Amino acid sequence: MVARRMVGAMVIACGLAGCGSAVDDREPETLGTQVAELSAPNGRNLNGRNLNGRNLNGSELGQMLVGVRFMGAARADLGALTRTWLDGSVLRGESHDGTVMSGMDFLGTHFVGELGSGDTVALRVDDIQPGTGASEDVWVYRVSYYSLADNTWKPACQAEDGSALGAIPVEGRWDYRQGVAGGGAKIEDTQAFTFACEGAAIAKCVRFGYRPWATTVMGRSLAPLHQACTRMVRADFCGDGTSYTVDGSWVNLYDASGVQQDSEGWSVEAEWDASGARCRTPTTRARERQVTCSSGTILPTCGLPTNFLLGTLLMSEIPAAATQGPVLLATPEPSAW
Repeated sequence: MVARRMVGAMVIACGLAGCGSAVDDREPETLGTQVAELSAPNGRNLNGRNLNGRNLNGSELGQMLVGVRFMGAARADLGALTRTWLDGSVLRGESHDGTVMSGMDFLGTHFVGELGSGDTVALRVDDIQPGTGASEDVWVYRVSYYSLADNTWKPACQAEDGSALGAIPVEGRWDYRQGVAGGGAKIEDTQAFTFACEGAAIAKCVRFGYRPWATTVMGRSLAPLHQACTRMVRADFCGDGTSYTVDGSWVNLYDASGVQQDSEGWSVEAEWDASGARCRTPTTRARERQVTCSSGTILPTCGLPTNFLLGTLLMSEIPAAATQGPVLLATPEPSAW
């Protein structure tokens, strides 16, 4: 069960001491990286109310960071890596001299980020927090980008106060457009990955247990459930990238795959798959906003458990309007690094 007031975010404990040594502060040009300005990196709306907010992976960007290239990764002492890949959320790679890199070895590594305009921006890994316990496969990286305007490195994932938040690397990219076919969709791209900022939908759904690199107890990939979750978190009923959620809303999420259980007696809101809402009820988080798309049709049978057998991956519930007040949070607010 995930029942949260959407004023917090799920993150790993950030009270751990920083890992590794100081990173290389040289300008990215010295490592052969082409750069472009990335203003307001991932915005200031990644924390707080956006746990169920509109952000897929940040907003208020001068240009959207649409992906990070595996090719072009470089470390000051090894130069450009010949190969880089993800093992779950753990970065791995090889250098020209045959050195194999894994996990903490990526501290200080530079990457090339791709912007929506087609330009690139230099990224740098400043700190790494290995996963622990039940989330041992969820590694978090603190990443900065090089600002040409200020001639300095700035956090690529920011809390509301501008401090740095971590990011979970997830293979592939997302379509950040809104209101168009394909908006909000996962793009399977083996040449790129996403630094999913804590507090936005992609990372939140990993925290909910839908790790796209993992499988269910029945051996089925969790990737479709992760994508369905990103639609649900943003109330993307139409499956076109448009968010209909209202800041401060509550939602309960559950599935039939053994990841999240339904433990609330709330009203069914919608059923979800990777493409958006399969159906919805008259009462949703959109409230007075009208959902006009034909997808996710209002159905009296929406929410029946048997619909899990017909292609539904997730179901969402919301409390009655009279019960929208405070409820105990199951997890703390994210802390900055």
